[in-house]
Amino acid sequence: MAAGFENQSLADFLEGLARKTPTPGGGAVASVVGALGCALGRMVLAYSVDKKSLQTHRKTLGSAQDALTLSQTLMLRLANEDEQAYATLNTLQKLAPDDPARAKLPQAASEAARVPLACMAASVNTLRLLETLPEITNVYLRSDLAIAAVLAQAAARAGAWNVLVNLPGLDDDTQRAQMHAQMEQLLADAGSLCAKIEQACVQSA
Repeated sequence: MAAGFENQSLADFLEGLARKTPTPGGGAVASVVGALGCALGRMVLAYSVDKKSLQTHRKTLGSAQDALTLSQTLMLRLANEDEQAYATLNTLQKLAPDDPARAKLPQAASEAARVPLACMAASVNTLRLLETLPEITNVYLRSDLAIAAVLAQAAARAGAWNVLVNLPGLDDDTQRAQMHAQMEQLLADAGSLCAKIEQACVQSA
């Protein structure tokens, strides 16, 4: 596996992504997009926290900065985990049909679905935080705040595809059903929250 995403340049990440290699792939991209949404939200807060007209919200804005910083770090960690999870799954899938190690495939598929599901949950948490910001942040950065929300929703939608593609590999019907239900709920929440944030940004601009 390449160096952690937190230590790669953007150019290196893009080149690695474009290569004909199993990783990084769509799962890592989902989490990196989520990290971008967090970073853009942090920029909006950086232009808001010391603004005189917003001083009554300074404590709330500072807490939001801390939360988005943690979320950004989590997203990059999940990108690394996704790359490792898929690399393991891909290696097992290439084994001969009679190889005993293939017994580990359901567990590997479960992990490969768990990570993007965690990305979706983190994205929804980001959106819940962004939802609190349109009325208390710098009005001149409404478009950036809306774009941060769009990126967070995109991360959730991308994560859903990576959950879906791995669920058939699980051998536990109950676990599969539970993860699918969680995915559907997170996807719905992400869409609803993003729409609310975009509308609030339009109204408060």
